[in-house]
Amino acid sequence: MNSTEVIRLVLGVLGGLALIPLLLSVGRAMTVEVDDEEAVLLTSFGRLVRTVREPGLLWLPTRLFPWVTLRKVSLRRDFRLFDDVHVNDARGTTLMVDLWLEFRIDDPAKALFGVADWDHALHNLVSHAATSILGNREFAHILSDRTELGERLQHDISEETARWGLKIERVFIRNVKLLPEVSRHIFSTIAARLERAKAALDENGRLAAAQLEADTGVKVAALVAEARAQYPLSVGRALGALRESPEVLAAYQELYSLSLLRPHRTIAFRGFEAEAMRAVDAAMLAPTGSEPGGVASLTGHGEKVLATR
Repeated sequence: MNSTEVIRLVLGVLGGLALIPLLLSVGRAMTVEVDDEEAVLLTSFGRLVRTVREPGLLWLPTRLFPWVTLRKVSLRRDFRLFDDVHVNDARGTTLMVDLWLEFRIDDPAKALFGVADWDHALHNLVSHAATSILGNREFAHILSDRTELGERLQHDISEETARWGLKIERVFIRNVKLLPEVSRHIFSTIAARLERAKAALDENGRLAAAQLEADTGVKVAALVAEARAQYPLSVGRALGALRESPEVLAAYQELYSLSLLRPHRTIAFRGFEAEAMRAVDAAMLAPTGSEPGGVASLTGHGEKVLATR
């Protein structure tokens, strides 16, 4: 092989290598790669001629024509957050509601050609549906029935969005807020109600405590009266027991007569044996005229006088 043939061979190899990128570019231009959860719309002179939703590599030679256009539309789940949608409840209170909307494009042809701007139209549709549905409920019901109201919103807008090729999968009412001045007014009203309830509870507690104290006083008075009624009976039984021992009764009567002379003094007994009882232990207080039944009082004061038996 001479040098000329070698040069031709090298040029041929280089030419072949140079054609590979060109062939790859042409092949890429004549094929379409369709991803998962994606649709490709093929239009010719602005008219839809084909919709491809199967993922993979699609051989499409007509793509090289300048009047052929490809549009890719995502079919994945998407969401929108509508902040501070102003609505009025059944009492006319202005609320601000945050709505979370989950959806996906179900018909890409309708989403592209059925409506000029479905994103803007969706915002207006959701605002109108929220105003019409939440306007029939009070503020407390909106707070407690957010799941049910979200389902009603989904059902209300699904029919309209289906004409745009959208499928609404879920609607949440995330937050329900009040205007600042409305919040202050409601908080003031709630605070006043709490104060009235607290005052009513305090008053009921005071009346209940007074009633309980009165009932307790009545019971205590009845028990004291009953005890005082038993006191003369006990003294009578004690005197009856003394009558069975005439000597002891006579000694008691003598001591009682002596105590009447100077009632402020204490009378003590002597003559007991040391092992039996001390004189101080046998001491008795002289009765006063104020005690019922003439029974000796236990609160005597003054000089101690020893009386011998």
